[in-house]
Amino acid sequence: MNLKKLSQFAVPVGVVAIILMMVVPVPSAVLDFLIALNITTALLIVLVSMYVRRPLDFSSFPSLLLVCTLFRLALNISATRNVLSHGYAGKVIDAFGHIVISGSLIIGLVIFAILLVIQFVVITNGAGRVAEVGARFTLDAMPGKQMAIDADLNSGQIDDQEARRRRAEVTAEADFYGSMDGASKFVKGDAIAAIIITVVNLIGGIAIGILQNHLSVTEALNKYSLLSVGDGLVSQIPALLLSVSTGLVVTRASDSGDLGTVVAAQLGSQRRALQIAGGAALSLCLVPGLPKLPFLAVGGGLLFIAQRLHPKADRAQPAAGVAVAANGPAPDSPEAILNDLAVDPLELALSADMVSLVDGSGADLLDRVRALRRKLALELGVVMPPVRTRDNLDLPSSTYAILVNGVEVARGQAPSATVLAIGDGLENLPGREGREPVFGLQGKWIGLELRSQAELLGATVVDRSSVIITHLSETVRTHASRLLGREEVSALTRALKQSHPVVVEDLTPALLSLGEVQRVLHALLEENVSIRDLVRVFEALSVAAKTSTDPDRLVEAARLALAPSITAAQLQDGKLQVLTLDPRLQQSLLESARPSENGIQLLPGPELVEALITSVASQHQSALDRGIRPVLVCAPQIRLPLRRLIAASSLDLPVMSYNEISSNASVVDTVGVISDGRTLAV
Repeated sequence: MNLKKLSQFAVPVGVVAIILMMVVPVPSAVLDFLIALNITTALLIVLVSMYVRRPLDFSSFPSLLLVCTLFRLALNISATRNVLSHGYAGKVIDAFGHIVISGSLIIGLVIFAILLVIQFVVITNGAGRVAEVGARFTLDAMPGKQMAIDADLNSGQIDDQEARRRRAEVTAEADFYGSMDGASKFVKGDAIAAIIITVVNLIGGIAIGILQNHLSVTEALNKYSLLSVGDGLVSQIPALLLSVSTGLVVTRASDSGDLGTVVAAQLGSQRRALQIAGGAALSLCLVPGLPKLPFLAVGGGLLFIAQRLHPKADRAQPAAGVAVAANGPAPDSPEAILNDLAVDPLELALSADMVSLVDGSGADLLDRVRALRRKLALELGVVMPPVRTRDNLDLPSSTYAILVNGVEVARGQAPSATVLAIGDGLENLPGREGREPVFGLQGKWIGLELRSQAELLGATVVDRSSVIITHLSETVRTHASRLLGREEVSALTRALKQSHPVVVEDLTPALLSLGEVQRVLHALLEENVSIRDLVRVFEALSVAAKTSTDPDRLVEAARLALAPSITAAQLQDGKLQVLTLDPRLQQSLLESARPSENGIQLLPGPELVEALITSVASQHQSALDRGIRPVLVCAPQIRLPLRRLIAASSLDLPVMSYNEISSNASVVDTVGVISDGRTLAV
């Protein structure tokens, strides 16, 4: 049988044997062996408690403490039976009794009483109190620790596996301190039981010696006092050791090393304190009547140790006890200031009354943010940066703000304990007027209890988290190009190189630099074009870059390669709804195209530009009123400058070239023709 299988049976068999010891007499020779085992086990537990780095490394301690306490009580019962029955309980108890009493019964009883006071009043009570307070504070800190883990996961500092490990560790820590709180009560009860058992042994032994064994009072008192004290001592020594172990485990505040290493590092970091203590010890030699040698030895030893330490020890950080000081720079250090200067790419700020969305019962905002990251990655082809969620006391009540690169780009409201009802016929429902932040639909924030009533009226009811996530999603889509930095482009390139190494090596750095590739991807994202099919983009850029590295030409080449996906994104029920340019207007725009530092620009004159923008805006709005999302199509030569002209007028109208309309658009419906100032409906 191997060691693992043996350990599976050792504890159950041992517990059963302990219970049998309480009812079955144990020979004195066996009792000596068991007492030695008890003392050694207690000593081993103390040493393990000193060498573990953190309490959870000894998570079996509460259960082990209970088993050892039960074992010690069983030994007390067996020893009491032998003392009262035979007047003898083995050589170990007899030897301990003689050592303590040392020829004087009164001295022995006083020393034994002092040991009981130390055990019961000082160590046991102190360890029990520390365990109780530790359990209380650990349970109170659980929500904050869980929120910190979610925040680190949400910010991308840890992955899902690490988050699960930390959550399990927090739960295990709470369970451990709760168990220690209960186990400390067993230690306290064991100390009380030891006092009672010793008194019973002493009184019962003297009575038996006088009444049954016909001993004199002095003989009975000497004999049974020795045995009672010896029995109590062999019980109190392991109990004292286990109480010390309990105190060591529950008072550990550092996990950077064992107790000896931590203490030596922290005391050794205070060179000046050692010097002062050594000088104080030496100064006591001047006091008349005090022996000089002990204080000279101690003071000289401290000064010698202080002299051997590094002179900078006074300025060293506390080595292992203070996690913030040991693991992070000082608040006014250049490193800390640089960390504070770092700007989060994407940030969600919540007012104080909205923190319950991320820390409270039913809080699901962080889970939805994680789901949103995956969704947008599949849609846009880029990984949304971690969203730093924090509270902002400067925000008005029930307000949230979305920041991109440290700049607020969107803001909304979501009052507590409400849902947003969108629809007609809500005038009779009490609530607060509101608006859906993405589509601008008029609605009303109503109480949670009115949700069913609003749904019966035909309204669409949206909870607060959904409103915020929808707003965040649209904001990320709008500012996707700003969120795609050089590091993100490098990461996308490295990921693509693992599956398509030839495609990457053919393009960069041979033909285009990483910055030029980033510029093309920015331009695609600005027009809401997904770059998920990065292979087609890189292949198209490789071909186009061999003839020209003009950014506009590279963008148009990439769009042409992505034409099927661009067309598919604009389809409505399999149809492509388009606005077209009047041929005369298109010819005028072609003739007005001029190259510039920022690419090709259209310069047809202010009157024509104003008429064009007015006509496009009117036709676009007319189509939207009919539930149609149109696309403006034009000649490839003017697509990009025309799109820039329309975007400068804040019109959210996609612009495509004729070449980009792929075969997957089986039907193309023309919903309007744009002419020079005249909109011709079709």
